[in-house]
Amino acid sequence: MNDPELKAQVVVALTIAGFDPSGGAGVVADIKTFTAFGCFATAAVTSLTYQNTTGVFGAAHQTAEAVRAQVLPVVEDFQVAGVKTGMLPTREVIEEVACLFRETSLPSPVVDPVVRSTSGYDLIDDEALAALISELLPLARVLTPNIPEAERITGMRVTNEQEMRRAARVMREMGARAVLLKGGHLFSADALDLLDDEDGVQLFRNPRLETTSTHGTGCTLAAAIAAGLARGMRLREAVGTAKRFVTDAIRHAPQLGHGHGPINHNVAMRFGAWRTDGEENHER
Repeated sequence: MNDPELKAQVVVALTIAGFDPSGGAGVVADIKTFTAFGCFATAAVTSLTYQNTTGVFGAAHQTAEAVRAQVLPVVEDFQVAGVKTGMLPTREVIEEVACLFRETSLPSPVVDPVVRSTSGYDLIDDEALAALISELLPLARVLTPNIPEAERITGMRVTNEQEMRRAARVMREMGARAVLLKGGHLFSADALDLLDDEDGVQLFRNPRLETTSTHGTGCTLAAAIAAGLARGMRLREAVGTAKRFVTDAIRHAPQLGHGHGPINHNVAMRFGAWRTDGEENHER
């Protein structure tokens, strides 16, 4: 029996990303994250990767037509409230995804510019990156690069907070409404993330966690932001909530695999991690 009241409360989130068969990253991680945030998860696969915690060993990319054919039925059937894009492996796929955002009712996406795996495997070429910058970046609600990704997008070296500020500003000038530049690759005592949006710059500074359980953290953070936005949070609230979720998921990682292990996406159900009261040190 249908329950109209329950139906009205369901929030649908969509991920358009690669498939990681080891379950730590890509659409599998995104689906786990959406579910932890109380969203109904939908997904379109852009590439079938061959990987585990020790590395990426190859990939079979989907065509642009195949990606469109996955997304359109979801959009036509559901009211999608939040979208995250991850690995978009070719220029053709990126251009097709950008067209889908322009042509449909899909909301502005959280764009995770996945260009290289944690193990150092290049996931897109320069032609695809140029298309991401010109076609998708201007459509983004927020762009979520790490330091190496920001360096490749901007052509700038990023080694400290001031350079993070400049790189984030450059990416906003490229068209992104907001940029969350993740500073985990910096050599510093604290982990520093920088959000540059229409309200200015906000810093998120936290003690660095010494761990090898980092597989899928970027995917998960972007998906958590998308889920927060889908549930009606403002961007800064969604970012803060997403960071708390990822931090707890790292702290309670299951210690699987022989490389960069996965994090614990069940943490929200066990520890209430997507609560909105947090402990981040926020600065301007």
